Amino acid sequence: MRRYDELATPCGPLRLVLDEVGLTQVHFIESDSALPAGWMQDPAALAPFVAQFAAYFAGELHTFDLPLSLHGTDFQCQVWRALAQIPYGQTRSYGQQAAGLGRPTAVRAVGAANGRNPLPIILPCHRVIGANGQLTGYAGGLTRKRWLLAHEAKVGQAQC
Repeated sequence: MRRYDELATPCGPLRLVLDEVGLTQVHFIESDSALPAGWMQDPAALAPFVAQFAAYFAGELHTFDLPLSLHGTDFQCQVWRALAQIPYGQTRSYGQQAAGLGRPTAVRAVGAANGRNPLPIILPCHRVIGANGQLTGYAGGLTRKRWLLAHEAKVGQAQC
């Protein structure tokens, strides 16, 4: 059974989804879409997760510490775990991420895996940019990607 809760953020509403192991999905809510059968709203179960998101958006949290439940291919999970290694407020190119995984020619596959990241913000695919420094695709949209990067840059400067 999947449990979920929703929270308002400066980037728009998010839906957090929990399975028996940990957080399995973070969705940017675009409309009032129907939830899958069997999902149950459970604010109490999601409260620690919501609290960490609130701290992130308040500029008080740079690294999430939550149980995660990743569901993907071995390669996708490897790519997603590597996202967590990109320091707060910094960026990497898709090529750098591929090289860091020991697969320098897998740039497109890395990009595709990032595009399927089920835990945006926690596994910060917004920190991955094009080789030329340009913002490229983001499942939440480039406006959100731009906001998240600016938020982290602003918080990072305030702590110097």
